[in-house]
Amino acid sequence: MSSSAAATDLHAPERAGDYTSTGLPTGRVAIWWFLASEIAIFGGAVACYLLYRLHHPEWAEQAAHTVNAAGAFNTVVLLTSSLSAVLAHHAAEQGDGKTAARWINWTVLGGLVFLGVKAWEYAHEIGAGLVPAKSLFWSFYFLLTGLHALHVIGGMTALYVVGRGAARGQHLGRVELAAIYWHFVDVVWIFLFPLLYIAS
Repeated sequence: MSSSAAATDLHAPERAGDYTSTGLPTGRVAIWWFLASEIAIFGGAVACYLLYRLHHPEWAEQAAHTVNAAGAFNTVVLLTSSLSAVLAHHAAEQGDGKTAARWINWTVLGGLVFLGVKAWEYAHEIGAGLVPAKSLFWSFYFLLTGLHALHVIGGMTALYVVGRGAARGQHLGRVELAAIYWHFVDVVWIFLFPLLYIAS
């Protein structure tokens, strides 16, 4: 390879965030637009839940049948996984793809633990006859937590793909984008936990 070609390669953008549109990183703009649509989805569903909740004080008694300990444990798991996502982003900014990939693996593990606990909760609740058809509260409970679980799976998938690239030192800028999405998933749960588990 000639020296001019090497220089061109050296300065060629290799991260998603290096591609700019109107002076802003395209990848970052895209993820924030995507999250805006996700906020509209969750915001609409949560707003409907709250409107119904205000007119159904008896839902507090039904919410008492949720497993608060499991919900609290999953909250800690997601907050911890957000920390590992932050550390992955920091490592990626330093150009250390292998360390970023290791932290991403911890984040994905946190997602797996969360889903495992949620699956146990579902089995426990369904076994007790607490199914969506039981009442409007349980319809909202399974809708909101199920939708969130799907987003957890989506976040884990994105992180896994980004982590594989980071381990090879490729597209390190995408670590930030995947981490931003994961933080969104965590923030949604921080709202859902008190609304569905401990609200009275």
